[in-house]
Amino acid sequence: MMTDDQSGTITFLADPATHGMTNGVDVMETHISVIVLAGDRAYKLKKALKLPYVDFSTAAIREEACRKEVSLNGETAPGLYLGVRRITRASDGTLEFDGDGPLVDSVVEMTRFEQEQLFDRMAVADRLTPELMTATARMIAVYHSKAPAVSVGGGAENIGAVLDINDAGFATSQVFDPAAVGSLSEAFRSKLRRHAPLLDRRAVAGRVRRCHGDLHLRNICLLDGRPCLFDCIEFNAQIATVDVLYDLAFLLMDLWHRGFPDLANLVMNRYLDETDDEDGFCLLPFFMAIRAQVRAHVTATQAEEDGQDRSRLAEEAKSYFDLAHALLEDRPACLIAIGGLSGSGKTTVAERLASQIGAPPGARIIESDRIRKALHGVSAETRLPAAAYNPDVSKAVYQEMARRAELILTEGGSVVADAVFDNPANRHLIEAAATNAGADFRGIWLDADPALLLQRVRNRVGGPSDADANVLAGQLARKPTDITWRHVDASMPLEEIVTAIARR
Repeated sequence: MMTDDQSGTITFLADPATHGMTNGVDVMETHISVIVLAGDRAYKLKKALKLPYVDFSTAAIREEACRKEVSLNGETAPGLYLGVRRITRASDGTLEFDGDGPLVDSVVEMTRFEQEQLFDRMAVADRLTPELMTATARMIAVYHSKAPAVSVGGGAENIGAVLDINDAGFATSQVFDPAAVGSLSEAFRSKLRRHAPLLDRRAVAGRVRRCHGDLHLRNICLLDGRPCLFDCIEFNAQIATVDVLYDLAFLLMDLWHRGFPDLANLVMNRYLDETDDEDGFCLLPFFMAIRAQVRAHVTATQAEEDGQDRSRLAEEAKSYFDLAHALLEDRPACLIAIGGLSGSGKTTVAERLASQIGAPPGARIIESDRIRKALHGVSAETRLPAAAYNPDVSKAVYQEMARRAELILTEGGSVVADAVFDNPANRHLIEAAATNAGADFRGIWLDADPALLLQRVRNRVGGPSDADANVLAGQLARKPTDITWRHVDASMPLEEIVTAIARR
């Protein structure tokens, strides 16, 4: 609910004369802020409101929140946040910036950037590329590694507090039927009870940290060609002090809700590649569901405000509500192993298939090339010497693949395993991982003509594979003939291959 009339402040900020201009001032609005764009500056005003999860009810509180916002965002978006401007009342009753008169309000002053550089705008324009989202995942992984761990309370208690805030948030609007809200709330509490031991173990391990708290597409932008986080939660430390995977889940949910499941799966996989945090993988559907629940009640509250398009916002809120329900549904664990010689397209198929397997954000891809690079402590794009492909090293790689797959499957997650798998011992090893976990297993062997394989290997650009024409020649010389996995023609179009695998 609104607690103060800020119309005079907004009029002051929206007046071109305030900024030494004659025109060209734009005003935008979110559920808790008003943003004024003027020249090369942006001014963010916090709405005078008080909700279950945020209190901006007085000018003093808003000034302190502005200062926290500048401080917390300075590291992730250097150069974007310039400082806090106080809006004061002059002796003649008019408003001015940083005067000697009494405080009326405060704003965060920022460097203005093109709105088309916001990731939500880029998503609409279909400009979110796999390369950009890979860089984003790695940037978030680094951010989380530096975020301070918080040892107060358990992991289950932490998420339970989030659910309490969500329940209170739904009470601020009339968009949803109370019985439906109550049913969804109980479904969340049931899932929380199931995941409580794992959540508590993660808290003890330092996975609960002071995170961004609001990590969706609208709060990521391109600055100097690089993805940057901004606009973190400054007004409620409890909301931002969460499991790092819950922080990531907001971005995954946002991508999924907007119709980019492949990118959501990609971000998840690249993040886990960097963090080795696979013990929490099974929590992601639950965390994404909570994030959808957050958006549902926040959007519903916004629909209650005067001057808003209530019908549109109510429908949007309901879409998040429905997604939360869907994300809570249990899906059986499944392991799909994709084998084939170099150039058969294993990685391309795995990356296209993974979002269609298991619960959102899809399957964890366990890729031999990435594991081999990780075991040697180098990036996925770094080429390794021939010694890194000795039989003993390869044996360790396949054992690690099986170990990770079994861990994820046992916790209820799904896996796509991507490797050559030309050795029967390695095929048996990955099959045993599924058997030990009690999960469904499907083995896929991609067949292709040697000429096509050679063409693909020679034309390959980037990626984690080091295989060249000589490596392929060795594989062809010892090409296995005892493959019992389902054979699929790798020369077919990608979508036909993926559909054929997913359909079964």
